[in-house]
Amino acid sequence: MASATASISSHSIASRDLKAVRQQVAVVPAGPAVRSQRTRAVRPLCAAEPARKPLSASAAAAPVAPVEEEESAAATVDYEALAQELVGASPLEIMDRALDLFGSEIAIAFSGAEDVALIEYAKLTGRPFRVFSLDTGRLNPETYQLFDKVEKHYGIHIEYTFPEAGEVQDLVRSKGLFSFYEDGHQECCRVRKVRPLRKALKGLKAWITGQRKDQSPGTRASIPVVQVDPSFEGLDGGAGSLIKWNPVANVEGKDVWTFLRTMDVPVNALHAQGYVSIGCEPCTRPVLPGQHEREGRWWWEDAAAKECGLHKGNIEKDGAPKVGVNGNGSAEASAPDIFQSQAIVNLTRPGIENLLRLENRTEPWLTVLYAPWCPFCQAMEASYVELAKKLSGSGIKVAKFRADGEQKPFAQAELQLQSFPTILLFPSRTARPIKYPSEKRDVESLLAFVNSLR
Repeated sequence: MASATASISSHSIASRDLKAVRQQVAVVPAGPAVRSQRTRAVRPLCAAEPARKPLSASAAAAPVAPVEEEESAAATVDYEALAQELVGASPLEIMDRALDLFGSEIAIAFSGAEDVALIEYAKLTGRPFRVFSLDTGRLNPETYQLFDKVEKHYGIHIEYTFPEAGEVQDLVRSKGLFSFYEDGHQECCRVRKVRPLRKALKGLKAWITGQRKDQSPGTRASIPVVQVDPSFEGLDGGAGSLIKWNPVANVEGKDVWTFLRTMDVPVNALHAQGYVSIGCEPCTRPVLPGQHEREGRWWWEDAAAKECGLHKGNIEKDGAPKVGVNGNGSAEASAPDIFQSQAIVNLTRPGIENLLRLENRTEPWLTVLYAPWCPFCQAMEASYVELAKKLSGSGIKVAKFRADGEQKPFAQAELQLQSFPTILLFPSRTARPIKYPSEKRDVESLLAFVNSLR
């Protein structure tokens, strides 16, 4: 396959290389409306004009027939139908279709994390492509180092977008450098990320993101591979003027990493330190054994709200429920239960209320407060079940209590619930339960907690 790459706006592909790419890249057949249009050609800014033959006087004087402007191929596409057509397509096929439809009017959003895979897919198509990134001013040094490596590896120049200095100054002067720990991350993200992104997207007709369905609870489970962007406007302005492509929407994180290792792509050095999802330095930390990848982002906030605003269209407006999660964060009736084991007692509301009232318990109880839709709870299921089996017959009861939906206010008021999962130990001969303070949810860490309080 041709390895030709394109920088932000200046690289092109020789016709023979383009032909080789067409033969080796499996491209999804275009629909009738698309096939009827000419494939757009993007001439790089630095390309020389082809030599022209001098016109004769008669030819110069001849009237020129009017040329009807063709409608853009991208403007004729039914994107809901295209999303269904591409539901089983590979990321390479989806990337090829996106670049083919939009040419120089589309760009890859690069955050300095595993979404470097998008740039590799774009390179493999052999088509010209652009890359842009948001520099919030608070990224990790390793992320800036990756930007430099990626530019050199692919021979490109990333288009950096920055927040307005005046807005950042006003925010920091009025609320300090770390206000997001106290009143949430949305305001800071709005200044440093959302508004700069909105400005960048106004110069495009489409953009490409690294969103995956398995990344975040409640917000990304239903993203299609291509959609009309529900939140931002593009070059032409107005609703529906921007198309959003998510080539790896249906790919699991482990498969993305298999691709990165196979292709020997430069990656962020933070990944080797336990970081999975990487954002700004103050709001990103490594994940621990048994944790979901998004637990490394805004860890002090509720699991179902881990979006910075760049993909706010994933969150339903007016409290409408997302698939699997209703307006107040509880699971729908169809959500399958977890922690299913004969070694785990399923506590009801009266059961856990009785456990709370007992001052002289004959045996300790280890209980997890959970929501079955929460991937963080799902991630620790195997270790909790294994722990229950290890403790079977030891004199310690292992239990679970579903604390979402209408039970959530009670759990917050009486059971120290702040986020899912919360693990409590009800010791014998002590009234108040003890909350597990760590986020290490492997068997050994949980067992150490239990044994230290037996």
